[in-house]
Amino acid sequence: MKFMILKPCAKALGFFIFLFTLSGIAQTTLTAEEWRQDLDFLHTAVHNDYPFLFKKISAADWDAKVKDLHSAIPQMEQHEILIGLTKLVASFEYGHTLLSLRQNQVPLHRLPLVLYHFDDGIYITGVQKNYKNLLGARIISIEDMPIEKVLERVRPVIPAENDQFVKGYGINYPTIPEVLHAQGVTGELKLELSLQLEKDGKMFEEIITAMPWEEIPRQYGMIVPGKRWAGVRDVSSTPLYLKDLDKIYYFEYLPEQKTVYVRHSQIQDQEGEDIPTFYARLFDFIENNEVEKLILDVRLNGGGNNYKNKPIVTGIIANKKINQPGKFMVIIGRRTFSACQNLVNELHTYTNAIFVGEPTGENLNFYGDNRPVTLPNSEINAYLSFAWWQDKPQWENRPWLAPQIATGMTFEQYRSNQDPALEAALAFDNPDFITDPMAHLTRLYTAGKFEEVQSEALRMVKDPAYKFYDFEGEFNSAGYQLLDANDLEGAIGVFGMNTEFFPDSANTWDSLAEAYWRAGDKLKAEEYYTKAIGMDPDGAVGANAEEMLKKMKSE
Repeated sequence: MKFMILKPCAKALGFFIFLFTLSGIAQTTLTAEEWRQDLDFLHTAVHNDYPFLFKKISAADWDAKVKDLHSAIPQMEQHEILIGLTKLVASFEYGHTLLSLRQNQVPLHRLPLVLYHFDDGIYITGVQKNYKNLLGARIISIEDMPIEKVLERVRPVIPAENDQFVKGYGINYPTIPEVLHAQGVTGELKLELSLQLEKDGKMFEEIITAMPWEEIPRQYGMIVPGKRWAGVRDVSSTPLYLKDLDKIYYFEYLPEQKTVYVRHSQIQDQEGEDIPTFYARLFDFIENNEVEKLILDVRLNGGGNNYKNKPIVTGIIANKKINQPGKFMVIIGRRTFSACQNLVNELHTYTNAIFVGEPTGENLNFYGDNRPVTLPNSEINAYLSFAWWQDKPQWENRPWLAPQIATGMTFEQYRSNQDPALEAALAFDNPDFITDPMAHLTRLYTAGKFEEVQSEALRMVKDPAYKFYDFEGEFNSAGYQLLDANDLEGAIGVFGMNTEFFPDSANTWDSLAEAYWRAGDKLKAEEYYTKAIGMDPDGAVGANAEEMLKKMKSE
């Protein structure tokens, strides 16, 4: 797969796509001591110059990983050491902070496949033509390991901020034999791998030979068929989000829906028409034509220079014809990242946009803009982020920006050029749609409409449009706000409602137990702490419940 660092100008937020290129690179074998020297150099550089990266992982936990790798290096093969370093940098869990596999001396291979994670499974959407019979097959397992377990094993290698990043940018890691071996999917390094597949209702097995690393022809993660590569999608027609991919942006008027559709897939100027000029032309068209809705599609947009976002945001704010509930729809997805995360954050804060599709591939607030730290012996670059981008208050930080109207995509919808996200955006006609469920429920609560709070909450929890809204987390936060305000009855009510909606979550019972303890009902508290421990005996929630229970009993 391909990761490319798009180096921004000063003060700009760059984006990358993973780029692995081995052509022209001399391949040598380093000694264990040389690898250890590289590891020590990285360790020192992080602590001296990038200690702020210890946000999702503690310095102590990271140092323990360094120590473990240092001890293991003499027993490891060259590619295992490389993947070990990759995991070490990925453990910071920021997409811009990664170890480059672009200039390493360790040869890598890949299966000649392109994968995509659809709602109904992981499918092969592109292949080298000698494997054309595999197009459209769903992967069941690799080397008899279920694909879900393979993804779990491979996940630590990916510098992923969230699960969407894995789907958007890390999905092809399971096609790298060196990664599969290093992560224990295979017991030895194998360049011929057995895949268990399903196609047209039939199960079969295929032995696939890995090729020396080369770039796969793709645009924005999508296979581009050509002389040697084939894709599964029906190319007799093209959906708007895949149309004119040689252009960074374009717009098209849909007269039947009185809608303007814009696909914008990089935060960079297009040759011949920069961003301010393009959006000035767009808004002029909207003002002078029969336009009732604008759909901005940034689901493929991996970023660029976030200083170029201003004319987009200010243009929407100024356009009273469009900046109304239901008139401005934004399609987001797993590849919405970096400078485009900044864009959608600002649109979320300052406009009346309604977001459709999947969550983004980046945290709301994140470390971006990286600098290379070159390891002295291998000359591998570890790109370490240095700029903290905070568009939202810290207490509003989230793993991603979630759509208010959730849509996904099945394999057949992709193959046959359907676009559920666009269809939902075009069909939307509800200016009273509740874009902020917790604000809505809070208004009902403060108005004393307690029964309506529960019925409305249940309705929205069950509504697939809110699939990606974190109701459990939001209810839990609301419960603790009431608890901190000494509204014990209200807190018990909210925590209790959370256990009804999410009875399989140990955390909901742990929180309810704490509320009962605070209210003086130790019998109920003990019952629910015990329940939480039983549901999560080896996890953090169970450990917390056990500690709290001991503390309560010692009083």
